[in-house]
Amino acid sequence: MTEYCFDSILFSSNTRFIDLVTTNEGEDVSMKWDASYDVVVVGSGAAGLTAGLTAKLQGMKSLVIEKTEHYGGASAMSGGALWIPNNHVIKGEGVPDTHNLARLYLDSTIGDRVPEALKEAYIKRGPEMLRFLNNHTRHMRFQYAKGYSDYYPEKPGGLPQGRSIEPVIFDIKKMGSLADTMRRSTLSSKGFTMNSYEFHKVNMVRRTTKGKTTALKLGMRLVKSKITGSQPVALGEALIARLRLSLAEANGELWISTAFKDFIVEKNRVTGIMVERDGQEMRIEAKRGVVLSSGGFSHNQAYRENYLPAPTNAKWTSTPEGQTGDVIEPSVKIGATLDLMDKVWGAPSVIDPQGHPFFLVADRGVPNMMVVDGAGKRYLNEAAPYHEFVDKMYIHHQKTNNAIPSWILIDAKAKSRYIFTGLFPGQAFPKSWFDNGIVKSAQTIEELAGHMNVPPENLVETVERFNAFAHNGRDEDFLRGDSAYDNYYGDPTLKNPNLAEVNNAPFYALRLYPGDIGTKGGLVVDEHARVVKADGSAIEGLYASGNCSASIMGETYPGPGATLGPGMTLSYIATTHMANTVNKEKSNLLKV
Repeated sequence: MTEYCFDSILFSSNTRFIDLVTTNEGEDVSMKWDASYDVVVVGSGAAGLTAGLTAKLQGMKSLVIEKTEHYGGASAMSGGALWIPNNHVIKGEGVPDTHNLARLYLDSTIGDRVPEALKEAYIKRGPEMLRFLNNHTRHMRFQYAKGYSDYYPEKPGGLPQGRSIEPVIFDIKKMGSLADTMRRSTLSSKGFTMNSYEFHKVNMVRRTTKGKTTALKLGMRLVKSKITGSQPVALGEALIARLRLSLAEANGELWISTAFKDFIVEKNRVTGIMVERDGQEMRIEAKRGVVLSSGGFSHNQAYRENYLPAPTNAKWTSTPEGQTGDVIEPSVKIGATLDLMDKVWGAPSVIDPQGHPFFLVADRGVPNMMVVDGAGKRYLNEAAPYHEFVDKMYIHHQKTNNAIPSWILIDAKAKSRYIFTGLFPGQAFPKSWFDNGIVKSAQTIEELAGHMNVPPENLVETVERFNAFAHNGRDEDFLRGDSAYDNYYGDPTLKNPNLAEVNNAPFYALRLYPGDIGTKGGLVVDEHARVVKADGSAIEGLYASGNCSASIMGETYPGPGATLGPGMTLSYIATTHMANTVNKEKSNLLKV
């Protein structure tokens, strides 16, 4: 694994680290704690809440801290899917997954980019984590996201029908006041509540019978909620709501507006952390360990420029404002190793007039659509998995210097048939999108090229070549539509679900940026989720999960939920390791 040396870290002049206080004679002075817990968790997304919850369910006193005013992190704004192979939910639905098949798939996608022990731990402990939550809580319930393909289903071990699960729709009215400080999704669903499976169907509301019946189902759900006063939520909101209520029922604690500052280290062991809460510094003891479950550094422009490929901009990220990499410097100071710092969970995005990125997922799978660079030429499979799409944007930009931003083009037929940038089929782009130059529109491709400031002859030639492929049903340049994953968001009524000619005026073009849903690099952990040093030894008392740790998925993204699944699994692994240590200590005392 690639290691980043201490010198590469950007330290500020006011960075402070706390070690054991000693007297002049060298004798230890007892630390004065403001609060004491067995397990202290930094970060309140799915990984953090899972750590706090599983610690409490295993008999340890836990505290989860969140530096912003809202808990839930990027998880609350996500699709809420978990990619965990061979779990009881998908097995119950007849998915033919096995431990060996999952291992074959991880080997064919991740390769040797992460240690064998870490891959093996994930395959084994992920299903164990889900079963544990199912057996010990009333709310942690999931359903199979049927048909949501693995991102590389054609690779050995890949499954076209998918392995992902998602939380069952949840009524947050059950949470009472706990819902008041939960981070909410910024994605507008026009009042409709739908899970990912339903969105996939309703995206074809004007094309298939299933799309129409699903839309009717969503309408009935909306009416029912109005009549009953329920407040149903889905996706990431449902996941976080279920975790938060489960934590509350287990008597686990959560503090918001509490910022991590430093570690407290005693005799080469992390025994607590320094935080700032309500303007006051506090020392919190962590008798069994600290779990770092915070996000990455997407909003830290200095870090982005130091680590990520150029160009990079914090304005392109879809993550919450609190993700500034606060744990990185303190962790490296006490010996932690970093990896994958040059990678993000890529999310091709359009920037709206308010400066907010809109992450294009399904939008890139629909027909009558194409992506070109600043020279008006295609350079990739538009329907490729989103992390791969962003990687290829950067590769092409390094060669040509004209791929960031790129342009996504659609025609009037696509606009009338499919959901695009959150707008329903046939719904016009807002006037502000035109006024602010977000959307370019024209009656001809030549005219559109002029608005885009790309060579008209290139764009015309590109569109003509694309249309010929669409007419024949095969993308001979980039194989768009050849993968089951591509087809998932395509139009099943067409010969190639992902291809149709771009030939119906007016034509539209929007700038496309290499956004992200989080950075991928951070602290290297072992199979017990312990943060490790360069020599492979563990930093005692320190664990990590979530996007502040180096992804156990390496440089790839095997399937929907391959961020949340590992985060929750590593949190469970960490707290189980602490609990087992407690049990061993008790056993040894009994023997004495």
